[in-house]
Amino acid sequence: MKTYMAKPGEVVQRWWLVDASDKMVGRLASDLATVLMGKHRPTYTPHVDTGDFIVVINAEKVQFSGKKWQQKVYRWYTGYQGLRSETAEHRRDRNPESIIEEAVRRMLPKSRLGRVMLDKLKVYAGAEHPHQAQQPQNMEAGVKP
Repeated sequence: MKTYMAKPGEVVQRWWLVDASDKMVGRLASDLATVLMGKHRPTYTPHVDTGDFIVVINAEKVQFSGKKWQQKVYRWYTGYQGLRSETAEHRRDRNPESIIEEAVRRMLPKSRLGRVMLDKLKVYAGAEHPHQAQQPQNMEAGVKP
């Protein structure tokens, strides 16, 4: 019996629409990362991009548990001495899309293929998105089983 290995361009990629309202960031991000990698398919192949496109709306309405809005700190390096940092609450007010993008990015492979997978994630703060022409189907993600 032979093992099936998907080839690039052979997998039909679908579009999914996810509403992030009142969803926990970690649960939502792990479900999104699974679909972006293609692990939800029986034809998953580690070295081929078998994942789907995902459009996330209402990113400004995601939730953290506990006191993470005040205690969680995002840090980054600018090239100058010292690190820049901000709390999750400040980031939600300034750029709410980056909360979901960062959480998903850290769950994807750290390689060229992982960056290609991340490009298929489209996150929007409000309920409107410009991907109506792709006819994304609704997907429930980030719910506790």
